[in-house]
Amino acid sequence: MSIELKAGSPPASVPFYNDPKVRSIVYQVALCLIVAGLVYGAASNAVENLQRARIASGFGFWDNIAGFDISQTLISYSNTSTYGRAFWVGLLNTLLVAGLGIIFATILGFIVGIARLSKNWLVNKAATAYVEIIRNLPLLLQLLFWYNAVLKALPDLRESVKIPGGIFLNNRGLFLPAPVTQAGFGFVEIVFFLGIVGSIVFHIWARKRQEKTGQQAPVFLTSLGLIIGLPLIVYLIAGMPLSFNFPQAGRFNIAGGLEVVPEFAALLFGLSIYTAAFIAEVVRAGILAVSHGQTEAAYSLGMKPGPTLRLIVVPQAMRVIIPPLTSQYLNLTKNSSLAVAIGYPDLVQVFTGTVLNQTGQAVEVVAITMAVYLTISLTTSFLMNIYNSRMKLVER
Repeated sequence: MSIELKAGSPPASVPFYNDPKVRSIVYQVALCLIVAGLVYGAASNAVENLQRARIASGFGFWDNIAGFDISQTLISYSNTSTYGRAFWVGLLNTLLVAGLGIIFATILGFIVGIARLSKNWLVNKAATAYVEIIRNLPLLLQLLFWYNAVLKALPDLRESVKIPGGIFLNNRGLFLPAPVTQAGFGFVEIVFFLGIVGSIVFHIWARKRQEKTGQQAPVFLTSLGLIIGLPLIVYLIAGMPLSFNFPQAGRFNIAGGLEVVPEFAALLFGLSIYTAAFIAEVVRAGILAVSHGQTEAAYSLGMKPGPTLRLIVVPQAMRVIIPPLTSQYLNLTKNSSLAVAIGYPDLVQVFTGTVLNQTGQAVEVVAITMAVYLTISLTTSFLMNIYNSRMKLVER
């Protein structure tokens, strides 16, 4: 039986509980109430537990005396420094190992990734074996291997390996000549940074000039002169205001110089080599994503394999490589928290470990640590997204 609506008659009313808009609002309000209830319950439980354990809340502990030493510090620190100072020491140690690890892993990953596509049988198989072995072993196991089986197995202090240039290597670490700046070296530093800025400006100018006229400019040689040549001239004019404090081997210790502790070296080796295996696969996939016709077109113009790879294939592959490369950088930074397993004083070992155990303020310490890692990750993603937007293909 069909129902006919008369012209001008109002539409049939729908119960409010069958209205999609009303139901959507009700569901969202209910979800918000549930989440707020869970957060309130967790917060109330935490406050009750802290009061029961007689643990003070807040950040008043920040200025209290820490009372413990840290083996590696990039800023001045002693056992009379505050917990806040200890936090900055741990943060700088984390940033140091993460920054150097990203640089070394990128260089090694690109070399291995390109080597996996080599037509040389030995190079190809060696790169394949590296990737398959390293990426299938747990990172923690690799860190323990580098620390216990490699670096701790070095000779002791009395039998230190002497390397030309005043360098000593033993199971306590690597001792290098420490640079000591003198009056006038600040001019060299200023010229160095001005040289970096100048090389960037020249690179931008040269690229725009090439797009308009097709003429190439000597970007590499000019940048080399601005960054290295110009500061070197200022350094000579200023009377060479830089000397080195060479390490001196004593009977029970090595005095002076710059010490690289084995914990730092083991963490840096482990993170770099492990992450490089994944970056190598990213690079290989990116290169294979470039159409083979691009390579054939370059060869038909008389280009050799090296320039073809550097100027044609890799720039196009970067559009594919950058997004997964960002994930690897984030993984490396987060994996640096495994430093606690080998005793390297990173943020987790110093702040979430020693400071938390001494103060007992788990909520504040863990919240700060989580906020730091979140900030580092978001900053890394932001910078890589900017780089990705500059490298992506612009379509008309």
